[in-house]
Amino acid sequence: MIKRLIKIFVICTLYLFSFSIQGQVNHAAFNYVEYKGMDTRFNQSINPEKEYFNPIISGFYPDPSICRKGDDYYMVNSSFAFYPGIPIFHSKDLVHWEQLGFVLSRPLQLNLDGIRISGGIYAPSITYNKLNDTFYVITTCVDGIGNFVVKSKYPEKDWSDPIPLPEVGGIDPSLFFDEDGKGYIVNNDAPAGKAEWEGHRAIWIHQYDKESDRTFGTAQVIIDGGSDKSSHPVWIEGPHLYKKNGSYYLMAAEGGTGEKHSEVVFRSDKVSGPYFPYKENPILTQRNMPQKRTDKVTCVGHADLIETPQGKWFAVFLGCRPYEGDFYNTGRETFLLPVTWKDNFPVILKKGEPVPTIVKKENLSPTTTPLTGNFSWKDEFNTKKIAYKWTFIRTPRGDWWKQIDRQLVIDALPRNINKVCNPAFIGIRQQHSCFEFVTEMNFVPKNESELAGVVCFQNENYHLIFGKTKIKGKGTLVVERSEGKSLRINAFIIPEVYKNASVKLKIVGNGGIYSFYAAFGKKKNWLPIAQDVDGKNLSTHLAGGFVGSIIGLYATSASDSKIEEKK
Repeated sequence: MIKRLIKIFVICTLYLFSFSIQGQVNHAAFNYVEYKGMDTRFNQSINPEKEYFNPIISGFYPDPSICRKGDDYYMVNSSFAFYPGIPIFHSKDLVHWEQLGFVLSRPLQLNLDGIRISGGIYAPSITYNKLNDTFYVITTCVDGIGNFVVKSKYPEKDWSDPIPLPEVGGIDPSLFFDEDGKGYIVNNDAPAGKAEWEGHRAIWIHQYDKESDRTFGTAQVIIDGGSDKSSHPVWIEGPHLYKKNGSYYLMAAEGGTGEKHSEVVFRSDKVSGPYFPYKENPILTQRNMPQKRTDKVTCVGHADLIETPQGKWFAVFLGCRPYEGDFYNTGRETFLLPVTWKDNFPVILKKGEPVPTIVKKENLSPTTTPLTGNFSWKDEFNTKKIAYKWTFIRTPRGDWWKQIDRQLVIDALPRNINKVCNPAFIGIRQQHSCFEFVTEMNFVPKNESELAGVVCFQNENYHLIFGKTKIKGKGTLVVERSEGKSLRINAFIIPEVYKNASVKLKIVGNGGIYSFYAAFGKKKNWLPIAQDVDGKNLSTHLAGGFVGSIIGLYATSASDSKIEEKK
């Protein structure tokens, strides 16, 4: 009887152990990531102490906003549904920037659960109030809590929890502190009455109490429609207030975020208006320009102005670099130009002039970690914290990744990147139209539902997947393309001798064409897995929304093994 009980105990123990092993989450380990930019735009020699490239920050860094404390400049960008939220940069010369971290870096600050990729954080505006030595960032979580403000004495450290602004509607709020200490918020919202045309919006002004961080009094419209209401301008937005020589200036974007995007400016003797438009508006645009022009930049707008300690003015603004027609995969990027004052109004770019690739500026101090030009970057995962370049899709839920033993280890979660969720994905922005992305991965799939590799991601319905999975019991590399629906471009059966070996994955992008290569174990010869794949599905033109392509590392146990094969 005792022997029988022991036998039953052993069998049950082995069964439970086997069940436990089978139930363990598989994971993929990545040894390094190497990224290299190869844009012809940047294949020009410049004097790095007197000249700089536009854009100053390449890749998906849109809606720049800037402020200054002393001779230190700080800049923030939109992050939409990527986490952490609102990257923040520091510079001494306005050209070379170093990322300090993120404004919204704690899950309690930023809940992105269930939010569409182009939802989330829109158009943050950063302001420094010298009267209380405090930095403010005001922004909108469009599909979340709406408009809110966060603040900090030290922008490189933690920022406060969000302080909601329920009385401020619409989007694109911006803070302005006058010389007398009074605070104001300007924002885009619906007009006071019924909209008179599609895209009819207004700029509102609210009084803001810096002690309670609340608005008070009655909000009022200061711009109705745009710079010329009779022409029915669309989407007046992204407003900022400035003061110069006793006059107040309101600058805003107009014309939508596409190729008709522009920047317009107004002036008033009082902060509450009335504001009068500059007769030479717009002060920045690339609409009505020749389509065939060198180093083409489009969609410019959403600008912010900054004055240097020496009294010179500059503008940061967004723009796009198409590789063909209206196709660009790099999203909206950050540009910089000097500002001239004409008729007591700021002018960023003369009408009919293209955005220059190379701009002269004195006293530049190049950094060792460039954010533009044809730089190369490698991460060997040997630091205590993951690099600031990396981003997550929505707020991370669960401890599904870790940086350990010079590897980035990602659990193969039952979350598919095709779904609105927080998939096991960590990515960097594609910052060049022409680039190489290389990684080495250790991953042995247990079944056909497991896949790990690299994803070029625009949103859940528009992306490219290059990964290792199992098909009919054999380790296989697959390339899959999604444009509304998913299509398997190719499936390469891994030779039996390499089924448990590491695999190097390389993606080469050339405008709208992407090619995929692999090398196994210690082999250095690259095998083509899929070449000349149409990558235009990663463009904003096709995918819609406001983001650029993110290239990242991915693992899942919920892969779609029944995906349609390319004919």
